[in-house]
Amino acid sequence: MDKKLEKVLRRVQKPARYTGGEYNQIIKDKSEVDLRVAFCFPDTYEIGMSNLGMRILYGIINEMPGVWCERVFAPWIDMEEEMRQEGIPLWALESGDPVSDFDAVAFSLGYEMAYTNVLNMLDLASIPLKSADRPGLVPLVFAGGTSCCNPEPLADYIDLFAIGEGEDMGREVLELFRRAKKEGWSKKEFLRRAANIGGVYVPSLYDVKYNNDDTIAAIEPKDGAPEVVTKRIVEDFENSYFPTKSVVPSTEIVHDRVTLELFRGCIRGCRFCQAGFAYRPVRIRSVEKLVQQGIESLRNTGYQEISLSSLSSSDYPGLKELCDGLLDWCEPRNINLSLPSLRADNLSMDIMKRVQRVRKGGLTFAPEAGTQRLRDAINKNVTEEDLLESCRVAFEGGWNGVKLYFMLGLPTETDEDVLGIADLAHKVLQTWKSHAKSKSRGVKITVSTSCFVPKPHSPFQWEPRITMEEYRRRVKLLADNLRSKAINYNWHDPETSFIEAVLSRGDRRLGAVIELVWQSGGRMEAWSENFSLERWLAAFEACGLDPAFYANRARSREELMPWYRINMRVRPEHLWRERERAYSCVLTPDCAAHCTDCGASTLMKGGLCCG
Repeated sequence: MDKKLEKVLRRVQKPARYTGGEYNQIIKDKSEVDLRVAFCFPDTYEIGMSNLGMRILYGIINEMPGVWCERVFAPWIDMEEEMRQEGIPLWALESGDPVSDFDAVAFSLGYEMAYTNVLNMLDLASIPLKSADRPGLVPLVFAGGTSCCNPEPLADYIDLFAIGEGEDMGREVLELFRRAKKEGWSKKEFLRRAANIGGVYVPSLYDVKYNNDDTIAAIEPKDGAPEVVTKRIVEDFENSYFPTKSVVPSTEIVHDRVTLELFRGCIRGCRFCQAGFAYRPVRIRSVEKLVQQGIESLRNTGYQEISLSSLSSSDYPGLKELCDGLLDWCEPRNINLSLPSLRADNLSMDIMKRVQRVRKGGLTFAPEAGTQRLRDAINKNVTEEDLLESCRVAFEGGWNGVKLYFMLGLPTETDEDVLGIADLAHKVLQTWKSHAKSKSRGVKITVSTSCFVPKPHSPFQWEPRITMEEYRRRVKLLADNLRSKAINYNWHDPETSFIEAVLSRGDRRLGAVIELVWQSGGRMEAWSENFSLERWLAAFEACGLDPAFYANRARSREELMPWYRINMRVRPEHLWRERERAYSCVLTPDCAAHCTDCGASTLMKGGLCCG
């Protein structure tokens, strides 16, 4: 270990974040490597090491002969201060080498509030921030992840974006990059050719023009760039790569367990949910494959818990058989099986008995809205009867606590809908009083609300976000009507989600704002103790931009969105139709019941339906 680093680690929180040396990390001989990739996660070690997508891509890239992928995480505030004071550049955990030594720097972007961390990590690595200021082929800076559904806010800083799932696309980009290095291509030539890889968006190959009212007039491709960049997916999900020998962290992380991915996509079509549309079509792994992967992962890591992961795990068709297959191996070893993402309309005592055979975890439901009218508007096909019946089953089964998640500010929401949340919470409490297996420990009902953020490529992408003042009013209205010691109410601050709404729907003019926020000390903006709304508002004013223009403005169907050239393979016509159905409170059946011809099925060979 570097002497400077060794000295610094004694003065910072959680030094294990920065040391590497974990069990199952991948070390390669540098003499046998001709392409080095710094895989950067723009948040803390604890968050990044919990990210399944990062684990998958780390393993896939390292399977490529001659390529070495190493992990890099954003340092916490105290560590960054020490690094700058001691002149320690950002480094990769496996080798300890500075990121500036690497050929490619890849960022995983899952949350817009991490954008300032991207710039900070580049600066800590002594890499010029803007793509235009990096004229050479090396280092190549690229990014992928859910936030890349709208890549425009970081367009000036990232050389290329990977749109969609990266398993196949990542290999193709790196093989082309390796060829470019070997044959001495210019950066311009490489990017021009990379733009022909399916799913690759090169922002420098598109010129943006604006109208007098600041809306977008045109996004024009040049130098042979495609008119539309269509997301990539893994078609053979059953046999796709899964990291059964993942790196075991050297300190506690957020999700400190094996995470087993049941399927991708979601059949439900909730109109507020970007992920439900962006990850279509649904692709499912078999019970046999999942049991094999789960047992191998537990053996290779020593974890004492395994979690079943998807957007809606209780929709997995073989859930009972999967739980039994895993528990036959886990139970004798006292390994816990957890099942998040449960739906209130298909929970059964049979499943609950299975997942509590080792030890009982928490129980969480997300009704999202307080009244049936609003749940129908957002296509959350869950009734009050569904929720109360699931709670009855849980309370009779010995549970004495439940968490309920809602959103405030959904399109068409009224005060009656807000008060409906309080009414529903009190009905859950009454259900416990009537059906609890034991009342000796009391009950804890937690109600949490966040402010709805309209996201690109969802039916509500045209909708405005309610103002911060209006959100606070609705929070107070709800809090005043949740008067019970058994009910705890938590709400997310509206300031962070206001900036999230700006960044998620913004254009490339926001790059200057992000950079100015970073220059003003913006770091770890996703963490409440570091977030400063004043800093963001000052940056907007300095750049001559109005954040409300991006966050609080309704958009017409004719307006060109900043993500106009990105095709997530759900037709805009389908999204608009779903928006209209929301205002009529008309439900759309899930994909398993009826194909709505959203466009996702055309991604699959043979035009298979996503259900």
